[in-house]
Amino acid sequence: MGQESALVQLKQIFIGRPIPSELAHHERLSKTTGLAVLSSDALSSVAYATEEVLRVLVLGGVAATALVTPISAVIAVLLVVVALSYRQTIMAYPAGGGAYIVAKENLGTMYGLVAAASLLVDYILTVAVSVAAGVAALTSAVPRLHDLRVELGLAFVLILMLGNLRGIRESGLIFAAPTYFFIVTLMVLVVVGAFRFFTGAVPPAPEAAVASGGAGVGALGAFLILRAFANGCTAMTGVEAVSNGVPAFKPPEAKNAASTLATMAVLAVTMFMGITLLAHAYHIMPVDNETVVSQLARAVFGGRGAPYYLVQVATMLILVLAANTAYADFPRLASIVARDRFLPRQFMNQGDRLAFSNGIVALSGVAAVLLLVFRGDTHALIPLYMIGVFVSFTLSQSGMVLKWKREATRGWQGHAIFNAVGALLSAIVLVVVAVTKFMEGAWVIVAIIPLLVIWARAVFHHYQKVAEQLSLEDYRPEDLRRNTVVVPVGGIHRAVVEALRYATTLSKDVRAVYVDIDPVATAHTRRAWEQWGQGVPLIVLESPYRSLMEPLLDYIEKVDDERPDDFVTVLLPEFVPRRWWHHLLHNQSALLIKAALLFKRHTVVTSVPFHLKA
Repeated sequence: MGQESALVQLKQIFIGRPIPSELAHHERLSKTTGLAVLSSDALSSVAYATEEVLRVLVLGGVAATALVTPISAVIAVLLVVVALSYRQTIMAYPAGGGAYIVAKENLGTMYGLVAAASLLVDYILTVAVSVAAGVAALTSAVPRLHDLRVELGLAFVLILMLGNLRGIRESGLIFAAPTYFFIVTLMVLVVVGAFRFFTGAVPPAPEAAVASGGAGVGALGAFLILRAFANGCTAMTGVEAVSNGVPAFKPPEAKNAASTLATMAVLAVTMFMGITLLAHAYHIMPVDNETVVSQLARAVFGGRGAPYYLVQVATMLILVLAANTAYADFPRLASIVARDRFLPRQFMNQGDRLAFSNGIVALSGVAAVLLLVFRGDTHALIPLYMIGVFVSFTLSQSGMVLKWKREATRGWQGHAIFNAVGALLSAIVLVVVAVTKFMEGAWVIVAIIPLLVIWARAVFHHYQKVAEQLSLEDYRPEDLRRNTVVVPVGGIHRAVVEALRYATTLSKDVRAVYVDIDPVATAHTRRAWEQWGQGVPLIVLESPYRSLMEPLLDYIEKVDDERPDDFVTVLLPEFVPRRWWHHLLHNQSALLIKAALLFKRHTVVTSVPFHLKA
């Protein structure tokens, strides 16, 4: 087996065998797997949304934490409104109605790019935050792993990347079980916790006794209440994912996507409010080394028994796999934007398993960097979160209002009003999040989004210029140019002789060039050339400083100056070793020459390979 087949085998071990394009329809998602792949972000955020609200409220003392219920209720209402608004988007865009498409079509290209940049940033942060939160759930159950949270996070990102590179259907099957495991265990936690509360069997939470004191609700002030609300809005992240991924569903795509979105909204609201009400009822307070869900599970199940560990394992899995929502949508969105020439075309390419492999790898790489920079700390990453998602919410819903108005179909006013309410509420939340979290790190995202838009426009203008220069419109071919062939040689052997034979078929003007570094070797080459040179003149270049590249490049420049309108073909004799590691035993002069001449006009560089048998 050769080196290429060995690499192919290794790739197939991790990624799987290639899938032909005609089987693409088999890779679609059912409603069951669609809920797991596209809703895990929204469902998992309930595991830390309540905690983020409490972390701010506790600054006002134990009494202030009573506000967690009304704040969470407002967030739950917002979640329902936004979900219903996106349901309208799904029905209006059955081929896929992501914020980029809706904003670009109805508001203009610039707004579309803002929506795309916001979502791409949000998806990257979704991976980083979800993985960090999952690791936090693990270290809450096993505290001795706390110092390894960065390594664990990177390992989870690697697993997610490999799972998604295997393709949509397989990633859905891989991630479906943990999603439903989380739903069942969390519902059991809520039901058992509510039963114990109503039967008067609620034990005091150990952390309640050490919670920070304070003057109460009045000590918070409006700004901190808004800040708590902004923190809790993490529960709304991921709502847009289903509308972005409509094409990934099995037919009828729009109907299946709408049904999945409704199921997701019901489950998310139920679990979020359940955790919030129980956290208040059980007097749970946020601490640094244990999550609120972990404390709640201990209180409800009476310690760290099997039910407690089931909740923690399920929470860890769903939080880590919540990143899979981003893996489903980031590559697809990047491919759509790249199709419009606002991102590098590599994002359009589908890999062997019909997944957008370049987008998956890029997402994993940037998320891994964030985990390293922020040391896997969920609370440090969350201030960067949500800006992007609420920008896309606002633009998408605003675009839908204009769409209904422009088409003016029957009953359009009701649809427009509903989307207008969604746009207004999203805009209000966006302002609150941006203001309250600006100094905590949100300013980074506020700055990055415009920079990404500027870069996207620069990419578009580049492709536009390339297309103009490659266009055949008004093209008049010039007269055929002559071709001078230069063959750099490092001695006389079979690879050189074969290259000379090929060179003589290209042009009558063939010149072999030898750089004199060793006088003895040069003399030997001159003698052998008389027999094997095939009549091609051998030009020996002096190199007093034993440099190979400089004399050769100077000579090629001289040939080009002699005939500025002609082509110069540099023909490189190369022998190709059979084993990959044999390359390490030989000079790579040909690669250096290719790199040096890559940007030189009217110069063609090509190789004549000579394959070794051993």
